[in-house]
Amino acid sequence: MPTENFMDILFSNWQHTLQSFGVDQIAAQKAFNLLVTAYSTPGRYYHTLKHIHHVLDTIQILQGYINNLAAVQLAAWFHDVVYDTEAQDNEERSADYAFKLLSNLGIPESTINTVTHLILNTKNHQAAVNDYDSQVLLDADLAILAANSVDYQEYAHAIRQEYGWLSELDYITGRQQVLERFLLRSRIYHTPLMLEFAEPCARGNIQAEIKFLLSDYFYSTPQ
Repeated sequence: MPTENFMDILFSNWQHTLQSFGVDQIAAQKAFNLLVTAYSTPGRYYHTLKHIHHVLDTIQILQGYINNLAAVQLAAWFHDVVYDTEAQDNEERSADYAFKLLSNLGIPESTINTVTHLILNTKNHQAAVNDYDSQVLLDADLAILAANSVDYQEYAHAIRQEYGWLSELDYITGRQQVLERFLLRSRIYHTPLMLEFAEPCARGNIQAEIKFLLSDYFYSTPQ
């Protein structure tokens, strides 16, 4: 369970983002409670409030590249609000959720449209060359790939738990395909800062996970 201090920090971040739109504290608190409930549903091991906190922290580091900071922050809050590992439309449903909740808060339609656009771009983690806000959100979302080895292993284990309904072979096959698609890209990260400092670490972590997945399955399977 998240600690009280952790929740205070998260709410403070949420409230600060909404203040520029004139949202009062009571409405902000009610909306925050809905988000907390959504990110605390059973079956979430990685896509939790901890992940949102990490994404928001990374956005702060990369904010120099951003055109619309508030929209990127709001998109971070909502990009995984609907998360079902057996579904194919999580991003679309998350965008719809954001549209409804932000509309109820009185956020301008132009901002909401930007937020939903940013969320939908997380589906394939692709962004146009001049779409700097999407680039920052995607880099923040994938920042975990460049984490230290302990944090990365914790992340990889949490993802496996979220796909607990899959057999070992099916999970390894699917996960390997996802990871190898990242390696095939000319660049995983978009922003210059992440490309320079995070890209090598991310590629090393991904290669290590693939090696572990294959060796773990090989040695655990009767020959």
